[in-house]
Amino acid sequence: MSSSISKHRVVIVGSGFGGLAAAKALRRARVDVTVIDRTNHHLFQPLLYQMATGIVGAGDIAPPIRDILRRHSNTRVLLGDVVDVDLDAREMTLEAVGRSTRVAYDTLIVAAGAGQSYFGHDEFGVHAPGLKTIDDALEVRGRIFGAFELAEGEPDERQRDGWLTVAVIGAGPTGVEVAGQIVELSRRALKRNFRTFDPAQARVILLDAADTVLPTFPESLRRRAHRDLRRLGVETRLGTKVTGVDDNGLDVVCPDGSSGRIEARTKVWAAGVKASALGARLAQKSGAAVDRSGRVAVLPDCTLPGHPEVFVIGDLMSLDGLPGVAEVAMQSGRHAARTIVRRLRGEDTMRDFRYYDLGTMATVSRFRAVAWLGPLRVGGAVAWLLWLVVRLAFLTGFKNRVATLVRWAIAFLGRGRPERTITERQVFARTRKPERGSGNDLAMTSQTTVSDA
Repeated sequence: MSSSISKHRVVIVGSGFGGLAAAKALRRARVDVTVIDRTNHHLFQPLLYQMATGIVGAGDIAPPIRDILRRHSNTRVLLGDVVDVDLDAREMTLEAVGRSTRVAYDTLIVAAGAGQSYFGHDEFGVHAPGLKTIDDALEVRGRIFGAFELAEGEPDERQRDGWLTVAVIGAGPTGVEVAGQIVELSRRALKRNFRTFDPAQARVILLDAADTVLPTFPESLRRRAHRDLRRLGVETRLGTKVTGVDDNGLDVVCPDGSSGRIEARTKVWAAGVKASALGARLAQKSGAAVDRSGRVAVLPDCTLPGHPEVFVIGDLMSLDGLPGVAEVAMQSGRHAARTIVRRLRGEDTMRDFRYYDLGTMATVSRFRAVAWLGPLRVGGAVAWLLWLVVRLAFLTGFKNRVATLVRWAIAFLGRGRPERTITERQVFARTRKPERGSGNDLAMTSQTTVSDA
């Protein structure tokens, strides 16, 4: 017991790419590691859109943290939400199911990540869920498949068109991937599944306030992706700003400054991210700056200014304009772990974090993708195969890779979607109002309120 107490205590907040990479890098170090997360799983976020469109299941892309770290004898996992950090006392307050716990640390690695940003209009989220969590993906899946189900029983053709119109807000990688897969779903997977309408009639509209898709990619790849989207049948409305979202559609401002309206019963928000609220707390307590997305400005070695024992990594850190992508998170997590090991050996020299860009990819649909790997810029089937290999390699665990590969074969080589099960709660999760005087607290009404579902 005494040897355990004498060990250096490392607490990692967040089990995303950065937090998990740090924990794995500390497996053989003489430290006691505590991983804290509000969920019990490590989420492979880049494939959430495939979960939302019925290709993969939750277990395929979100294995349990405890199972991943089961062979790490120096590591424990705590479920809860970090609500406060005392930098002077080197301890934090953790809340779970109404119970408050204080956890002490010698070194803290904060990898709390980022969530969806609605640019000051959080009310949009009631009708246009994002894709940042398992709950989000389940709800989006429910809304997409639920729209087709409800269209089948809609006698009014105009109302049916509303159900068969999907608006995707945000033309970055997530928005492009979501739009492409919904078209594939309607054209291939749902063929001959309905009798009162042809699923191929579904409209998919991709909107963005920017004047291009995939704005962080080279121009040649942006043009390639845009051309592929239009050939698929995706309607792109670039330079279009969303000013309102309700149950039936979107209010927009068009490129010429005029106001417009898009009738769409299904909306998916894929624009913008904001850092975890924990970043703002750390910044306030340490005097560190935060950027527009709420990311904390860190020193070149990823530490919090004035607190070398606190590392802020991944999507939560603001350093040299690095993007919020998985590779940055993993590399910064391993950097923090290596720094801790060096310090325990008596090496106090600060080493700057150096990011090695391994490239960026985005898939448009089956056999269509774009890849930017240093000087290499490719599109089409070659880029799509590269995307498959890279995504498969980054998945955590052999079982998850095999399961995902099987589901990809069903969806891409065939036309099936293994994960089409939806529930009423998922379809209407955020637009519920309990019906007074009835025993059914899930009854749908025309009024909309944010529920706890």
